[in-house]
Amino acid sequence: MSAHDQTTAPELKSWVERANAPDCEFPIQNLPYGIFSTEHSAARVGVAIGDSILDLTVLAEEGLIACPLTVVTQVRLNDFIALGPIVWRKVREQISALLSASNHTLQGNAALREKALIQQAAATMHLPVEIQGYTDFYSSREHATNVGMLFRDPKNALLPNWSEIPIGYNGRASSVIVSGTPVRRPNGQIKLPDQDRPVFSPCRKLDLELETGFIVGIPNALGEPIPIEEAEKHIFGMVLLNDWSARDFQAWEYVPLGPFNAKTFATTISPWIVTMDALEPFRTLQPTQVPLPLAYLQHTGEHAFDIHLEATLKPETAAEATTITQTNFKYMYWTMAQQLTHHTVSGCNTRVGDLMGSGTISGPTPGSLGSLLEMTFNGREPIKLQSGETRSFIEDGDELTLRGWCQGEGYRVGFGLCTGQVLPAHPMK
Repeated sequence: MSAHDQTTAPELKSWVERANAPDCEFPIQNLPYGIFSTEHSAARVGVAIGDSILDLTVLAEEGLIACPLTVVTQVRLNDFIALGPIVWRKVREQISALLSASNHTLQGNAALREKALIQQAAATMHLPVEIQGYTDFYSSREHATNVGMLFRDPKNALLPNWSEIPIGYNGRASSVIVSGTPVRRPNGQIKLPDQDRPVFSPCRKLDLELETGFIVGIPNALGEPIPIEEAEKHIFGMVLLNDWSARDFQAWEYVPLGPFNAKTFATTISPWIVTMDALEPFRTLQPTQVPLPLAYLQHTGEHAFDIHLEATLKPETAAEATTITQTNFKYMYWTMAQQLTHHTVSGCNTRVGDLMGSGTISGPTPGSLGSLLEMTFNGREPIKLQSGETRSFIEDGDELTLRGWCQGEGYRVGFGLCTGQVLPAHPMK
């Protein structure tokens, strides 16, 4: 039996009571990794369980996990990830066993248990990995079609290359931020339709992009592509990702080299990395690809994942948030394996901790669109919020939150929150 079978069995229960609730995003079948700190402790590696965090520093000090203490006391997960898949799986098995309802090593040792378990509410979460490289793809057929219809001839919404290669661009890794970090509205150039020259202005069409991202776990050397059949083995896990977008900047600057300042100001990710072992039971068949991709991008079997996704918008003065979209990762046309293989086919090397964004995830129905650009037809048809307000694009003070989870038999594997509140732009000079 493989490790993911042992650690994701639906019948598994934990002695951490909250972890057994059907709506808990962090049951014993999940065990995502993150970096946390408290008022009394420095940033370190932890695993989410129920409404708590299991401090891996304590487990390493007690010799309960096959991982050096020097690795789990780091402020990023890169050193742990670099230990490789044999260690990832062994540590996951050990943590699963320690948290199991039938295991008394922690459960029966009150002092050790109190030291090892920290309430999530008492912790501060940090960016989980040092990200040296960030790439954002454009892999939802529905999203690409919708955008193409908005800005080009609807009969030619998809450009000829879209169905042949996973389209992407190299992003700005320095502005990837962890959930909860405020996002400053950017200033930049906007070309208004009735003026000959652009104006310098705060963004007037600020948007979200509901995405996921995957974290590279096994690097490849420069000049050595990753074959399609090996690609998924190179992925450590997944996060939620909001690639904030200045649509008015983008419309002016993207020809001929693609988005620049429209995307560089902020990309928010969730703090917990859900491992591929935890996601394995939710593997499903990807959409049929027509035409059949070139040979280096062909794979057989199931390479999509059934991940429910949603986004909410809460104005600063509103009592509650409004769910503005519900979609699913399984709709993605290009798979993560194809994205990583195409990214490296030229010989491009990747590094541990590199982040690859899926691109906006839109589904086939009006209620499953992953951006306000699509929902409002580029601002022409505002959406109505529960507060009675309307939105064409994001306004100052608005808080955007992404959520995502896989639904199992009596349990769910969740990602936690991916949240950011928009602050006013810096005063213009």
